[in-house]
Amino acid sequence: MLIDSNLIIYATQPQYHLLRTWLMAHITHYSVISRLETLGYHRLDNVEKQAISGILDNLNMLMLNKPTLEIAIALRQQRKMSLGDVLIAATCLEHQLPLATANKKDFVWIDGLTLHNPLEEIP
Repeated sequence: MLIDSNLIIYATQPQYHLLRTWLMAHITHYSVISRLETLGYHRLDNVEKQAISGILDNLNMLMLNKPTLEIAIALRQQRKMSLGDVLIAATCLEHQLPLATANKKDFVWIDGLTLHNPLEEIP
């Protein structure tokens, strides 16, 4: 399963300690785009950076390639999407991975993409 950027951010917050446990049991990958989105935030402090890096360093990073970009182009031709979301969705489709996200509504229309929102599953 691939993790969306929003869950990486949530998992660094104390009130989401159960999410961190869920992630360790279910998540194996993240997109290079999520690394850029989370660690590239201009107001990130050192503690937040270390927390995000601690999550990402335990997962496999998937890079963009030409087939992923072609899938992203096809998706964006169908519907307006942010660049980050379309590249993350295309990465999931290319590698046949489900997506864990807190924003299922942004992706629900994509055929062949399996979605999980762990925030709906964890008490």
